[in-house]
Amino acid sequence: MGEKTAHIKVLPMLPRTTGPTVTSCGGSPAPVPRRHGHPAVKSLRLLLEGAGKSPGSGRALSFTPPFISKIEEVLNDWKLIGISSGKPLEKGVYTTGAWEEKSDEISFADFKFSITHHYLVQEPSDKDGKEELVEDALPLPMQDLLCMNNDFPPRAHCLVRWYGLREFVVIAPAANNDAVLSESKCNLLLSSISIALGNTGCQVPLFVQIHHKWRRMYVGEYQGPGVRTDFEMVHLRKVPNQYTHLSGLLDIFKSKIGCPLTPLPPVSMAIRLTYVLQDWQQYFWPQQPPDIDALVGGEVGGLEFGKLPFGACEDPISELHLATTWPHLTEGIIVDNDVYSDLDPIQAPQWSVRVRKADNPQCLLGDFLTEFFKLCRRKESTDEILGRSAFEEEGKEVADITHALSKLTEPAPVPIHKLSVSNMVHSAKKKIRKHRGVDESPLNNEVLNTILLFLFPDAADKLADGFESRTSTSAGNNPPPENEDYNLFSQFKSAPSDSLTYKLALCLCMINFYHGGVKGVAHLWQEFVLEMRYRWENNYLIPGLANGPPDLRCCLLHQKLQMLNCCIERKKARDEGKKGSVFDRSPGGTCGDTGRGADHSGDNPDKEKEVGKSWESWSDSEEEFFECLSDTEDLKGNGQENGKKGGAKEGNKEPVNIKPEGRLHPHGKLTLLHPGEPLYIPITQEPAPMTEDLLEEQSEVLAKLGTSAEGAHLRARMQSACLLSDMESFKAANPGCCLEDFVRWYSPRDYIEEEVVDEKGNIVIKGELSARMKIPSNMWVEAWETAKPVPARRQKRLFDDTREAEKVLHYLAVQKPADLARHLLPCIIHAAVLKVKEEEAIEDISSVKKIIKQIISHSSKVLRFPSPEDKKLEEIIAQIMSVEAIIARARSLKAKFGVEKCENEEEKEDLQRFVNCLLEQPEVSVLGAGRGPAGSIIHKLFVSAQRLTESSDEVSAAPPLDEEPRRPGSSEERRLQAGAVSDFPPPTGREVILRTSVPRPAPYSKPLPQRMYSVLTREDFRLAGAFSADTTFF
Repeated sequence: MGEKTAHIKVLPMLPRTTGPTVTSCGGSPAPVPRRHGHPAVKSLRLLLEGAGKSPGSGRALSFTPPFISKIEEVLNDWKLIGISSGKPLEKGVYTTGAWEEKSDEISFADFKFSITHHYLVQEPSDKDGKEELVEDALPLPMQDLLCMNNDFPPRAHCLVRWYGLREFVVIAPAANNDAVLSESKCNLLLSSISIALGNTGCQVPLFVQIHHKWRRMYVGEYQGPGVRTDFEMVHLRKVPNQYTHLSGLLDIFKSKIGCPLTPLPPVSMAIRLTYVLQDWQQYFWPQQPPDIDALVGGEVGGLEFGKLPFGACEDPISELHLATTWPHLTEGIIVDNDVYSDLDPIQAPQWSVRVRKADNPQCLLGDFLTEFFKLCRRKESTDEILGRSAFEEEGKEVADITHALSKLTEPAPVPIHKLSVSNMVHSAKKKIRKHRGVDESPLNNEVLNTILLFLFPDAADKLADGFESRTSTSAGNNPPPENEDYNLFSQFKSAPSDSLTYKLALCLCMINFYHGGVKGVAHLWQEFVLEMRYRWENNYLIPGLANGPPDLRCCLLHQKLQMLNCCIERKKARDEGKKGSVFDRSPGGTCGDTGRGADHSGDNPDKEKEVGKSWESWSDSEEEFFECLSDTEDLKGNGQENGKKGGAKEGNKEPVNIKPEGRLHPHGKLTLLHPGEPLYIPITQEPAPMTEDLLEEQSEVLAKLGTSAEGAHLRARMQSACLLSDMESFKAANPGCCLEDFVRWYSPRDYIEEEVVDEKGNIVIKGELSARMKIPSNMWVEAWETAKPVPARRQKRLFDDTREAEKVLHYLAVQKPADLARHLLPCIIHAAVLKVKEEEAIEDISSVKKIIKQIISHSSKVLRFPSPEDKKLEEIIAQIMSVEAIIARARSLKAKFGVEKCENEEEKEDLQRFVNCLLEQPEVSVLGAGRGPAGSIIHKLFVSAQRLTESSDEVSAAPPLDEEPRRPGSSEERRLQAGAVSDFPPPTGREVILRTSVPRPAPYSKPLPQRMYSVLTREDFRLAGAFSADTTFF
């Protein structure tokens, strides 16, 4: 829509007696029909009755009665009929209070409108309702027009800012691209709402949005008891010079209200000038971008491996808006015309500041998380990314697979002096380089060795102090710290922050961002898997993993590494020929004791105390364990593989003359029931440690057996393997024992003792098995009958460490980068949360604390499931990025306001509060205005920016100053003429509110509020007027 900028078009608000006008930039003022008795309304009724139709609008006119009735119906439904009541407005309530809205849809012929009720939520009061009944009291909307407590609210609907209303209704086109453009339709709409207001008695201002929505043009009306207020508006792109100052605005305001009194009552004024600071000096932003080329001592641009970066690479604060306000001025106190102005921002009684935040500032932590999350969507395998597999043997050198198998079985001890980072991965690198040149490797040797040293610090030792000391430190025996941050891994299902898995995740994240992306990730993962293979084959424990079975609270990858460590530990003990073996359990042993101890601790607390000895404490013989050796009778009676477990079938009771084997120590309290000898606690095997995927697989197998008797029996036998092993160990340690003896030790609750009186009258203790143990052919009885007296070291292993280790290594080798990223993403989110908590603790921002708690709560719900949705993961990452941006903004503002450099503690605290308020509130008042601590700093910032602009680029800075309608003799002009640079740039926005109460339209009418709001920017000029009239006799 084309716009005319002739000066005469800015004068719609001239004295008139007909009603408000609607002025567009391309049309002339036209009277708007108002009241029922108005001739225009009579003409409208004639048109509705068919007396005549205007060209192009006849269809719309014929539908006017349903449109009006629909407006009335909506107003009735919302209960907006009658006198509105409310409390007097408190200062700042428009910003701090809660605004709500209700919407509905109505149609004007086939043109759809939305009708919306905007209102400030206030607690109703009976007192307020009674006060409204006082004679001559102004209605609430008119009181709002005169109220000065909420001028220039920083966050509110535009009509609230322009007119100061607490409640109003807006009718606007429903579709964004629809607009009411023709003047006749605008007048028709305004007439319709005037009729609706009159019919319903609604005392809420009603507005209609006209023209394109981006122009925010509204006209409206309010009808009260004997009063009416017309809301009018003018919007132009370029303002005539005579209306750029206060005196010109006063002229148009006085001419518009047309007060018949002389002299005119004084006009109250509120003025706000807004200045924008954009030219931040470079040294105000402390964050330096990382130097990714520097790699010294495991650091990349100051970023250590294992630590996530933090901070914005650009200033997250783009602009500072300073609003200088004169809230209560009376006409004649100041001068502001085309030749002189008293409006000096330094002298303004009120200063307020708001900051404009940069859109999506580049932040390091957010970039790391985003790039790592992108890995989850990759489809390529490691071999596809790097070429041929680095794990496969050379086909030409190894022609027959049996060579590889024999090579695996033959002993190949590694000399101690070869244990170093370079030697440990030498074989792997040699294979990789045969398929890929050294120069083509995504990771160079320096970076790779640095990462491997970080992940495996034990590999750098030369074992001068012996292997045992190294093993104890590498296995992670140090007790974990018990604090909230450390235990976050159990909520996120990630891994402890001091674990190998956690460190690996951080290294992969950094490699993905700085060193080759997905290729670098694939390369490091291959090296890691080769390292795991090397440690398994050479019996070197994996550092950074806690002892014991896999921790099901951690991610699956961490559980797999723990499982591999269990396998290495058992294999190492067996290969070193220690007395006994790791899988012959001392319940205080190293691997899996936690899980087994849980089986009996509830039933027999004493047992757990008694079995806490090491292998060296019980073995006094020179027997060594060899898996393939067994007795001759065992070989004959049992055809098991390798003859590990044997013995022909025997009776239910064991002969007493069998030599006891596998004893740990006497129980101390219990004796065997029949021989009466002391009961010995046997050495038993540990149950096989299991990861969550193995547990799930086992559960599925057991569930598939069904509910039939045969399936239940088979399921019970599968679950009783550990019980059978313990029974055989018990029989071997206690010849002549019976089931009751075993139950007394293994499950004391199932052996019931009671005092009875014998034949001689003595009180004796008699015991028997519980009811469930007496059920014929139950699992315990069957297992006891099947069990033979075989010590743990001669039984078939419950846990085959060789097979389980190979399964884990295969699992690791087939992981794609995307799978790896999915496994480790909880660790990255865990690390990111710890990082933002650490950074927030330095800044101490209350709002950030709340957001971090929300992130932890949200992440705990999302990450506990095996495959969380991408959308939810993106939400978590977005929350972390928002926290990083807030903290970066806080640091930027602290640097700009010199909070840390302030020596006065009281001023420092004031500045700190001021900065925190800027982060949390849309606009913050400056204590002391331009003379306070914050005001002085803001003044200096503007002065520095002005000096920089004038001195560095004088030629380019001159044209904008010339284009600005600066008045000769103004404060800025006088400073320039005196040879000094102005402290402030020309104001970006000028806002003026003019108010008065005058009788209209006659001298004897009731004095009613008149208000006009004006805003002037470089490319926009708007006048919003609210003019009231007494309608009692008119």
